[in-house]
Amino acid sequence: MPRFAANLSLLYPEFDFLDRFEAAAKDGFKAVEFLFPYAFDVREIAARLKANDLQQVLFNAPPGDWDAGERGLACLPAREAEFQSGLGRALDYAAALNCPRIHVMAGLLPAGSTATDLQTTYTERLRWAAKQAAGCGVEIMIEPINTRNMPGYFLNRQDQAHAVLLEVGAPNLKVQMDLYHCQIVEGDVATKLRQYLPTGSVGHIQIAGVPERHEPDLGELNYPYLFALLDELGYSGWIGCEYHPARGAQPGGTSAGLSWRKPWL
Repeated sequence: MPRFAANLSLLYPEFDFLDRFEAAAKDGFKAVEFLFPYAFDVREIAARLKANDLQQVLFNAPPGDWDAGERGLACLPAREAEFQSGLGRALDYAAALNCPRIHVMAGLLPAGSTATDLQTTYTERLRWAAKQAAGCGVEIMIEPINTRNMPGYFLNRQDQAHAVLLEVGAPNLKVQMDLYHCQIVEGDVATKLRQYLPTGSVGHIQIAGVPERHEPDLGELNYPYLFALLDELGYSGWIGCEYHPARGAQPGGTSAGLSWRKPWL
């Protein structure tokens, strides 16, 4: 039986961020994820989790200057000190929120650079991050992201991500497998689930409809089939609902769009 976590950075946009925890709980979610917690006092987030009996299952490490277009620091050679400081801050938040996973974004390729040029920097950063996180009981996630939504991102394909895991060799380094991104970049989603889930190297799954990134009952992916396959493969982790509600910020729009979830309640 799939277990769904509400992504509070995308769902319930009609509410202020801290009020989205209650909205998710009222809709029956037992877990949440989001992009970044750092604009808020960690004690306030922890209080919202506790008041609504929610688990925090994932958030991202600081990505650099997000508003200026940066999308992670792990592959950027000149940003080591900032990367390390950011991971330390993320681990502090993870401890306070009892969160077992942190997504470390790779970053955008600098002009004139290729992924091959930055591979050593990237794997060394991940090796260091995984070591720090292991001491805190936290898993580090890496996520292939599609080239349409995030042009120039370092990590795009599932095989690329799993090769990085083998190169780094840290047991707490896992792949965050977003089926929306996977379908856009390479497709053949069911085969990739069959290939990678039995290895234990997929630490988290996320979903959205393709191509519009709305509810998972809209678009070209057959999610009931994929959810049944996840059960067949023994996946017991959380599935992050990282999609933009088709009704946008219309009051009650996220809740009204959750009918797709009813068979698994």
